[in-house]
This record gives sequence, structure tokens and C-alpha cells, in this order.
Amino acid sequence: MDIDTKAEEENSRRVQVRFITKLKPPLKVAPTSIAIPSNLTRLGLSSLVNNLIQATTPDWNPQPFDFLIDGELVRMSLDNFLLAKAISAEKILEIEYIKAVAPTKREEHSFHDDWVSALDGSDPRFIVTGCYDGLARVWKAAGVCTHVLEGHSDGVTSVRVIELKGGEGVTVATASKDRTLRLWKFDTEESVNYPMKIRAFKILRGHGGSVQCVAAKKSGDMVCSGSWDCTINLWRTNELDNDGDLVSVKKRKVNDQADESQLEGEAVSTLVGHTQSVSSLAWPEHKTIYSASWDHSVRLWDVETGKDTSDIFCGKVLRCLDVGGESSALIAGGGSDPVLRIWDPRKPGTSAPVFQFSSHTSWVSACKWHNKSWFHLVSASYDGKVMLWDLRTAWPLAVIESHEDKVLCADWWKGDSVISGGADSKLCISSGIYVP
Repeated sequence: MDIDTKAEEENSRRVQVRFITKLKPPLKVAPTSIAIPSNLTRLGLSSLVNNLIQATTPDWNPQPFDFLIDGELVRMSLDNFLLAKAISAEKILEIEYIKAVAPTKREEHSFHDDWVSALDGSDPRFIVTGCYDGLARVWKAAGVCTHVLEGHSDGVTSVRVIELKGGEGVTVATASKDRTLRLWKFDTEESVNYPMKIRAFKILRGHGGSVQCVAAKKSGDMVCSGSWDCTINLWRTNELDNDGDLVSVKKRKVNDQADESQLEGEAVSTLVGHTQSVSSLAWPEHKTIYSASWDHSVRLWDVETGKDTSDIFCGKVLRCLDVGGESSALIAGGGSDPVLRIWDPRKPGTSAPVFQFSSHTSWVSACKWHNKSWFHLVSASYDGKVMLWDLRTAWPLAVIESHEDKVLCADWWKGDSVISGGADSKLCISSGIYVP
């Protein structure tokens, strides 16, 4: 058999498939089985489904789709997928299609005066960024800075929006290389000349080194912080202590006039156990704090006893951590190699990741689960790329290349946008991402 004949036979090999979807009309095609070439890849399948939709909806504008077989995303030709998964090509193959998870629009960049080292997109009304110029900023849209949080004497390393039940306005916590945390309040609805400068209402002192990270308890009444001094401190966010008196007040004079008072808070408790810098924190449950460290470990802490209840060791410096996914129980982490790791602490032998993603080419600097999906998360890296992931495939769904230098932080915003900051001093927003 010559090469041309063999190639012709391979091209003519067909499989019977039925396309199914949870999408609503006009995106739903007839569930009848059809014969298609077995060498089609995702792009070919996407083109085919768009043609089927266009047959019943002439004004349809084609869009990219992703495809799942037995719950796993297809990232190779049908032939190779069936072979790899030992699936028979003799039966009718059910292929589910979903909208592709990828940005459709890039907003204008929001420029800073130094590295954008931290951000928080948990509130759909605004984005908070932290910068190495010592300032935190609030953005209501791309290029529109509404507030500047001024007071730190060194770079801001971490920012966190605090959800206070029944609280007025917005409360934000910032951490800095100046060894302090600061708490800020502002009103997003206030009509002011932008940008408005704000001073912290409370300064939290007690760490002996740069404060690298801050996380908030869900109730909003406490935050925790991690530092180069290897400790985790817990702090109250309210303006009163247990006796109802003002905590020590610091007056500041500007142009010989007394400025508004600032409170100073002390740590309620300290969690000790890490042997190197605490680089990232999460506080998703009332009683449990998750921490990542340069000592290669992820630790779970019982807030009431102050003891670490579980240690996960990965053999690499850890730079970032987030908790989410299935039942909000999976731990995502990254650090001093190009691998994004996922652990399930509910399983025995939890030091072994349940998933590993290796498409980055340098340190993984940030990772964040989507708050409405068990499968989707975003990662950022010193390689200058932001990647979107789905646990159902080992390849990234999309690679966002908006930065010209190291990416230092990333998050989701409004459910359909990815935001990122980096050493190029830019806040980048990639929007129009469909997450099912």
C-alpha cells in the first residue's frame, strides 16, 4: 500500500457521533447521529457545530466551542482521543459541546507608577490594586481610578476586600513590606473628583518582617496576615476592643493642623510553625486557615487551638495558594517551578497532587478558582502569561499574553473577566469569558 492510498483511507475513516449540549436554542442542534471524519480536532468540531447551527439560524455568527467526551475535554483528534481512552469507535459517540472559555475582549490598560504586586476582584463594583510605590488604588473600570489609599512607607504586597455584614461602605485590608497592615474605608457611591485620597482608619503592627499576604474571615470581623518572620497573625477589623473603648489613637498633624485619628491594633493571636516566609493565605471556613510558605509546605490551621492540623509538602518554594473547586475543598498552589498543583486534603496521602498543570515556563506567581465553577481556575507566571484552566484537561483553555514582563497577580472579576498585574506596571482586564 502506497503512502497516498494509506492517507486517503485515514481521511475517509468516519465515526458516528451525536452532539448534545445544555446550551439553549439557537445553540442547540438536532440530537441525530451523523458520520464525521475521525481525524477532526477541536477546531474542526467547532466549525462543524457552527455549520449545523447556521443551517437552522442563517444569521448565526460562528463562535468557538469546546467538546467533552465522557466528561473530559477533547484536546487532540478524535482518533487519538478514542485510542488514548480505549473508547470503541464502533458505537455512536456522544459529544457534549460548550462555549469555549476564552476572553473575547481586552480592555485598555490601567497604568501604575511601579510594579502591580497585588489585586482583588471579589467585588463586581471595583478592583483594588496594590503597587510597589506604596499605594493601593481602587478602579471602577479600566483606566478609571476612583480612590488612592495612601499611607504605607514601602511596597504594598497584598490587598483584600473585607465583607462586613451590615457595614456601611467598603472595607479593605492592605499588607506591606513596611511590616504593617492597614484597614481602609471608602464609599463607592460617593460623588467625588477622582481620584480621592484616603488614609487608613486602623494600622496593625506586630510583624517582625515584611507582611506578604492578608486574608479575611468570611464574617469580616477578622483578618489574618503572613510575614517574612514566618508567623501568621490574627487581627480584629472593628474599631472597638472587647470593652467597647477605642483602641490606642494616633493623631497626625498636617500643616500644623490635627488630622483625623488613626487606630492602632495588636494581634489577637499568632500561629507559629512555618520555618520560612508565609507567602499566601486563605480563610474560606470559620475555623480553618490555609497557608503556603517558602518552606515548601501548605498547612491547615485550627483557628481555635492555633495548631496546624495537616501539612502538605511539595518540595518547592510556594508562592501562591487558593481554596475552591469541588465542594470548595481543593487547594491550588504554585511556586518556584512552572507547575500549578491541585491537592485534595480529604484524601489520604495528600502530599501527592491530584492534578498537575505544566504549561508555564517559569515560577507560578498566582492562582485563583472561579467562585461559581468546580472546574475552572486562572494562573499567572513570571513567564509573562496568564492561563485559564479546566480540571477536565491537562492543556490550558486559553493563554492571555497582555503583559510585557513578569505577571505577579491575577484574579477573576464580575464572573466573566480575568484581571492581572505585573512588573510592567499595568493592570490588565480580559473580559467576555464564558464560564459554564
